[in-house]
Formats: sequence, C-alpha cells, structure tokens
Amino acid sequence: MIPLSILDLSVVTTGTPPSSALHNSIDLARYADGLGYVRYWLAEHHNLASVASPAPEIMIGQIAAATQRIRVGSGGVMLPNHAPLMVAERFKMLEALFPGRIDLGLGRAPGTDGATAYALRNRMAGREGDDFLERLSELILWETRRFPEGHPYNNVVAMPDDVPLPPIWLLGSSDFSSDLAAQVGMGFAFAHHFASHDAADAMVHYRARFKTSSWLQAPYAILAVAVICAGTDEEAERLASSADLNRLRRDRGEYAPLPSVEDALAYPYSDAEKIKIARNRSRLFVGSPASVREKLQPLIAGTRADELMVVTAMYDHEARKRSYALLAEAFA
Repeated sequence: MIPLSILDLSVVTTGTPPSSALHNSIDLARYADGLGYVRYWLAEHHNLASVASPAPEIMIGQIAAATQRIRVGSGGVMLPNHAPLMVAERFKMLEALFPGRIDLGLGRAPGTDGATAYALRNRMAGREGDDFLERLSELILWETRRFPEGHPYNNVVAMPDDVPLPPIWLLGSSDFSSDLAAQVGMGFAFAHHFASHDAADAMVHYRARFKTSSWLQAPYAILAVAVICAGTDEEAERLASSADLNRLRRDRGEYAPLPSVEDALAYPYSDAEKIKIARNRSRLFVGSPASVREKLQPLIAGTRADELMVVTAMYDHEARKRSYALLAEAFA
C-alpha cells in the first residue's frame, strides 16, 4: 500500500492554547513514529490564531530529538521570508544532528497576510515581487558552490560545510511548482487540502516532465490531503463538524482557533452556509477507515502519488491520534 506521512499545523483550538499545541505536535510525532508513518512535516504560518508554529526548523529539531526513525521536515519553509544562506545553515545543522532524517520543503507563499509579510521582509534590501526562483537558485548555489568567478559569496561558506543539504522538496497547489520541480529534478508535494487546481493534472504533469538531477534520480510526488477518520462514519462526521465551521469562518476571513464539536453542532447554519460546507468537503475526506480509503483510492490512482501526506485538524488531541492510527491500519 501507499506510504503514509503527516503534515502538522500545530493546530490551536478554543480549548488548547498555542503552547500546548506545540507539545501536542511532539506527542503526535512520537505516536506516528510508532505507527510506521514515514515522514512528519511542520508548516510555517504567521499571525494565525489557529496555527501555533511560525518556525518549522525549531520544531523539526525538537521532534527529531524525540523520535527514532521517522523523517522530519518542513512543509514548508516559506522561502520569500528568509535569506537563502540562513535556510542553508539551519538545515545543514539539522542534517548534521540527525543525518538522513531531515527534509527541506520549500514554499512560494508568505504563509500569512500582507501586513505580516511586510513585517517579515521589510529589512531585506533589493528584492521586490515574486523572487522565489532567485532565492531558490541562491540556495542551490550555497550547496554547489558554483557562484560566478569573482562573486563576493565565493568567500562565504554555509556551515557546517561537511554535511549536505537534506533533500529539497518543492511544495505547491498549482502547475507552476510542479513544472519547476520537474525542471530542476526535485521532489514535489501537492497541497490538495487547499488547492483549487486539479491535483491529477499537476502531479501527472510533474512526472511526465521530470528531469533527472543530482537531487533526485526519478520523480517522487507526495499528495497532501485533509482527513478525519473515526471508528464509524457517524462519529467521523461528528468530529468533522468543528473543521467544517472553522473552514466556513476562514472563508469569511476569520482565522480563529478551531472550535469544539459542541460549538460547531450548536451553530445555526444558514442554507447557503450548508451548501458551502458541502462544497468544501471535496477537499476533506471524512469517515471510517474503510470509507476514507474508498474515497481516497480514485484520487491516489489519478494522481499516481508515491506517498500520501495527511493533515488532520481535530479539536480533541486523542481523537486526532486515533484518526492517524485508524488510517495507518486502513493502508497497512
């Protein structure tokens, strides 16, 4: 069956403060390590009341230290927010400390609103607009040491210089990142859980155009999906109600902590809101293990995914762990 991984947003709920959400991430990672999940990625978001972690590299170190086998990485570092040299240094350090277990996932988006993005970048000089390609090229050059002759960066070394950068993955929700990942010969992860672009189109496009490189000898595509799994379809639907309300609020620009199931069930939904929730369910797979597997199989087949990365936002931490356990059994 397809390998399973986890994308963790360190979800903040109305009953879980951000500091506790971070500890929940470490606990979940230990649990996933024992379940046989192959990868555990942490996201980067800023100024979001529903997401506790703005610094995935810090969480990567904590989680890698608390686990034994599972790969740990960023899903992802939002490269426009960071100097490429700093990214190279931090991930070389992580690779030195946890050799063979670190992934460097990179994203183009700021992971936040416009004002916060400006606050993150306003001391960076000389770069305007979408400079992701420029930053990615510079990051690669810190590894290959192929700056042009006479370039001042030739005298700068990303330390520790005796370890390589971990594998680089390009993250995306459109065909832009899939095409770029194919051209540079890197791994690709598609964010089905919030994308409007067709997942199969992007991932098949990536595989068809992939060029072998020093980074990767063959294409490898990860499909990231949102899943809520429980013992029965009815229980899964009940647990998913908080995610439904949270998504409805996000669509209105309200980025609040994840509400409880009780609050979600008591919410007076209008007919228009019910229609919107039903539409949003195209990006959320809910049900028992058998139901979720049945719903996911056509998407897995259509995208030709090499790996399934699951993001599960649930109010109750133990129920979230149970969801991942049931999913592991379903795809064992």
